[in-house]
Amino acid sequence: MKNNTLFLLVVLLMLGISGKVDARDVTSFNDGWEFKKGPFSKDAMQSARKWNADWKEVTVPHTWNAEDMQKKVSAFYEGVGYYRKKCTFPESMKGKRVFLRFEGVGSCAEVYINGYLAGSHKGAYSAFVCEIGSQLKFGEENEIIVKADNTARPDVIPTNHILFGVYGGIYRPVWLVVTEPCSIVVNDCASSGVYITQKNVSKKSAEVAVKVKVDNATLAPVPLVLENAIYDGNGKLVKKHSQSFELTPQGVQDYSSQFKLNNPHLWQGREDPYLYKVVSRLMQNGRVLDEVVQPLGLRKYEVVAGKGFFLNGKKYPMYGVTRHQDWWELGSALTNKEHDFDLAQIMDIGATTVRFAHYQQSDYIYSRCDTLGLVIWAEIPFVNRVTGQEWDNAHQQMRELVRQSFNHPSIYVWGIHNEVYHPHGYTAALTQSIHDLCKLEDPDRYTVSVNGYGNADHPVNQNADIQGMNRYFGWYERKIQDIKPWIEKMEKEYPWQRLMLTEYGADANIAHQTEILGDALNWTSPFYPETFQTKTHEYQWSIIARHPYIVASYLWNMFDFAVPTSKRGSVDARNMKGMMTFDRKIKKDSYFWYKANWSEEPVLYLTQRRNALREKKETSVTVYSNIGTPKVYLNGQELSGVRKGYTDVHYIFDKVLLNDGKNVLKAVVFHQGKEYTDEIEWTYNGECNREADFFEHKKEHGSW
Repeated sequence: MKNNTLFLLVVLLMLGISGKVDARDVTSFNDGWEFKKGPFSKDAMQSARKWNADWKEVTVPHTWNAEDMQKKVSAFYEGVGYYRKKCTFPESMKGKRVFLRFEGVGSCAEVYINGYLAGSHKGAYSAFVCEIGSQLKFGEENEIIVKADNTARPDVIPTNHILFGVYGGIYRPVWLVVTEPCSIVVNDCASSGVYITQKNVSKKSAEVAVKVKVDNATLAPVPLVLENAIYDGNGKLVKKHSQSFELTPQGVQDYSSQFKLNNPHLWQGREDPYLYKVVSRLMQNGRVLDEVVQPLGLRKYEVVAGKGFFLNGKKYPMYGVTRHQDWWELGSALTNKEHDFDLAQIMDIGATTVRFAHYQQSDYIYSRCDTLGLVIWAEIPFVNRVTGQEWDNAHQQMRELVRQSFNHPSIYVWGIHNEVYHPHGYTAALTQSIHDLCKLEDPDRYTVSVNGYGNADHPVNQNADIQGMNRYFGWYERKIQDIKPWIEKMEKEYPWQRLMLTEYGADANIAHQTEILGDALNWTSPFYPETFQTKTHEYQWSIIARHPYIVASYLWNMFDFAVPTSKRGSVDARNMKGMMTFDRKIKKDSYFWYKANWSEEPVLYLTQRRNALREKKETSVTVYSNIGTPKVYLNGQELSGVRKGYTDVHYIFDKVLLNDGKNVLKAVVFHQGKEYTDEIEWTYNGECNREADFFEHKKEHGSW
């Protein structure tokens, strides 16, 4: 087990804080677990012979669906699994408060300490805390049991596995938290217990309020001092406020400090993601009882109808991607290494904003977005369908999301729902209530609700600050080009609407290739050519870029992901709308389209490298270049007649005649004294016609 005390001391030194620290102890609790998976004919704990058999050692994060949810339609285990851990807590912990903090258990959990129920939780994606001190036997061996159940339930969102699978198990880290009897609250929806708000933020000044919730587990009032301090990025003290009070034992109390910062250094997205730190210290007679460190990024978000998104008064480009958290053969049991990899790809493509769909994701990844300058959308898994039984749980998960993520400067909006349909009355009332909850918990951030039907007047979508629409022109509905008249119609009829295009795109199976494409594809067919996805994104991004009425857009999806109940595009349990394959090994052509349009990094890319067996002797060659007009050579001969495509990085050579057999294409650009090249090979063996499906699908979609 890794003790975080040394780490905390290092952080404090970096912040310029001196003195002895007797704050809370936070220790990794991820090793030494045993696991047993069902199905069980009855509760396994009630059968001694069954209970004592077939345990295997595992390390958390862990899921039992690492493979079955990804490889075959509807063949995944949905049910109960048990985790067991035996450990000894030292006598020195007596008199302390002891908590277990679970970052995520899929999807319903019960925690038992020495046979006694210590806590339970409903929801796979939010953290929760169990206080376990009263059940522990100090100086002796203790048994901890966690029962996890990923069965879809009508009272827990998401209520099904249709749009994505809910992986079972303790799939995020677990922490042992030990505090003094008087502490900054640990079990306020598993939040930090510190809530930082900011007002009137500008280059001249900013007003910051720090609210700290403190808890007294003794039976008598205790005189305490609460100190809140703001440090800059170099660890220099900027402001400090202290207050003395007598903390009563009746419930959690909150105390606030008010600050005004002159000439603050603002958090300016990817350009300059500058962070201060807020350190909250609870003290008694000069001794530090508890301490919490939180980030502070000073920024002002504005979403202006018809004009766009503004960060600190400056128009800010919202180049958006969405991200599901699962990985091939890992499921959702990810380490920080996988989260960092995903963020590196998101940064590389040039994205400025991320929609983390369709559920609360790891706090680590939100924290990294703070430091990277990504503007993010956080949401709860209220998706696809309603049952009439999820009201309480939807509120619970939204409250947890807001409190746990409150201090992340990167978050600009809370997502209420995605593509929730009938019944209109109940669903509209629920979304209104969740919006009201968001405003009660956090009045300073926007809310957004998302529909997939293109109806701006839909009652379910009228109860948030921002309206999102998922539109898959050319895929689930009509033709690729219909995005343009749709946007123009919205601009004319709803000029006051803060509108975001919250999903768009098309699937791409990289094994499926063709030159022959129409303007719509039958998504029910087994043929999902990569070239159709490329065509969709080329045209649709060019339209989005010319219409600031679309305040922000989010392509679906950054990575392929698992959909355990469906088979489409000749692949089981897979959504292939990603810019990268599920295993993160191959970047599709569309990836480089966006990188060329969004990124400041040099891009020179020849498309259709996987479409290597050519169908037609006369073809076209497409190049993405953000470093100038490319020269392209076919078998050593320079091509002529280049023209611009949809954007300034889009270059097309028409009526290119291929040789029989092998053809080598090479693109060259000289930029700032450096030569950039890209090269691919095609083969032409005579005219052929690989079947492409031109079917136009006009029905309402249920996006997945």
